[in-house]
Amino acid sequence: MSNRRKKNDRMDHETLIPATTEDEEKHEKSDLRGDWGNIAILFFLYLLQGIPIGLASAIPMLLQNRGASYKQQAEFSFAHWPFSLKLLWAPIVDSLFWKRFGRRKSWLIPTQYLIGIFMLILSLHVNRWLGAETPSSPDVDHSSIESTLNIPLLTGIFFMLNFLAATQDIAVDGWALTMLKRCNVGHASTCNSVGQTAGYFLGYVAFMALESAEFCNSYLRSEPADEGLVNLSGYLWFWGLVFLATTTLVALLKRELSPSIERGHEEHLELDIKQTYRLLVDIMKMKPILTLVAFLLTAKAGFAACDAVTSLKLIDAGVPKDKLALLVVPLVPLQIVLPLAISKYTAGPRPMEVYMKAIPYRIGLTLVAAGIVWVTPAIVHNHHVPYYYYVLLLTNYGLYQIALYSMFVAVMAFFARVSDPAVGGTYMTLLNTLSNLGGNWPTTVVLWMVDYLTWKSCSNAPNNDCADGVLKDACTAGGGKCSITIDGYYIEIFVCLLYGLVWYRWGSGKIRQLQELPLKTWRVARKGHRVHSS
Repeated sequence: MSNRRKKNDRMDHETLIPATTEDEEKHEKSDLRGDWGNIAILFFLYLLQGIPIGLASAIPMLLQNRGASYKQQAEFSFAHWPFSLKLLWAPIVDSLFWKRFGRRKSWLIPTQYLIGIFMLILSLHVNRWLGAETPSSPDVDHSSIESTLNIPLLTGIFFMLNFLAATQDIAVDGWALTMLKRCNVGHASTCNSVGQTAGYFLGYVAFMALESAEFCNSYLRSEPADEGLVNLSGYLWFWGLVFLATTTLVALLKRELSPSIERGHEEHLELDIKQTYRLLVDIMKMKPILTLVAFLLTAKAGFAACDAVTSLKLIDAGVPKDKLALLVVPLVPLQIVLPLAISKYTAGPRPMEVYMKAIPYRIGLTLVAAGIVWVTPAIVHNHHVPYYYYVLLLTNYGLYQIALYSMFVAVMAFFARVSDPAVGGTYMTLLNTLSNLGGNWPTTVVLWMVDYLTWKSCSNAPNNDCADGVLKDACTAGGGKCSITIDGYYIEIFVCLLYGLVWYRWGSGKIRQLQELPLKTWRVARKGHRVHSS
């Protein structure tokens, strides 16, 4: 992989090339003729990206089955952080490439090969690291099960897998801006959302269904068995082979042309790594970006308690883990079709109007979810769940997904609209990284804090607060039972609610101001860099 040619090692702050033209200010009507094949390829690449994300999301459910604590769940949540840190190496991906092979393919192909190889190797060991040889029945001592879990190792392994997926995301995001015609770049967000949703379904929901003995015995087998059709090891092996095979096809069959040759993109900067990092600093200094940073890093904190803790609390309340995971299945068509329906409202010049309109509904549905958790112990007894309860869960979750996906598609369309195509990989990655980080840090914090905010007491020893395993064992040995007096989950829901209401009043005004800015205010001053023009 060779370094990109450069004209200047030093930025000339006196020579500026116009960042935009008057024609760019006009909203071009989408024209998909000639782009259907490219949209299919982007969808497929984003689908592959969703596979490791889904598999990493399945691990907390497996950990919960084996008695992991909320603190351990918080530790594993760091495995999802590469998508919030990819900005650190995005300039390298954007600056180094083999010109004959293609700017994006130079990273996309080896990264996907590494994901496939990594999955094959991981499949040989992951069951042992999960303590899969240890029974997980209710009669087993969960403290002994917990001791067999290697959370730091699992976190590190899936962190690396997500690191590779995040690198693939950098390449695909950048390629999307030049693979599609400029008038069609808004559809890149649809490819992203639909493709990732499909991949996430295959990596998480499909795996949880096929791994569940109850599901397989009920719907897929004529003769019942004690295990599901697959386990994590076998599933990783299968997808590792899929990655190797499909990546070979993309490498051989899809040619990457220069944006100056096709697709109607007028400019293409050539930067070395030093210039790219300096460009990144220049982008971060822009006033619109500084406001957007504050917006993205704080927008999702109001939903963190609901998003991160609710499902785990439902499991604690007696809802079967496999049924809770499979509850997603009926909503998959909605998750795939919804971004397509929303995209027609976000393809215009003000996509964030959809984003802001969805927030009050999402806040309200957060309260509904907390209410469902509150009444669950009175409804669910001995893991027997009435059908009307599942309908209640499904209705709330479906409405919540509409609000969530409306926000996701809208913000992705906004990113695609304001990003400077000449530095698309760096620009898009910056915005996506900030958006991901704005969701990940609140998730880790609320998972980590829920145990500290929860007050417990022993039924026969009021002075015993059951704060750790030793005190819990002492309570049980004395014939008592540890019970929750104040649940930290509800404290977090209340705090997030107040925060969300205050933030909405601030954020709605800020984002509308940003949308009214002309596109040229989002473009970076081209300071002495080599620019190709068609």
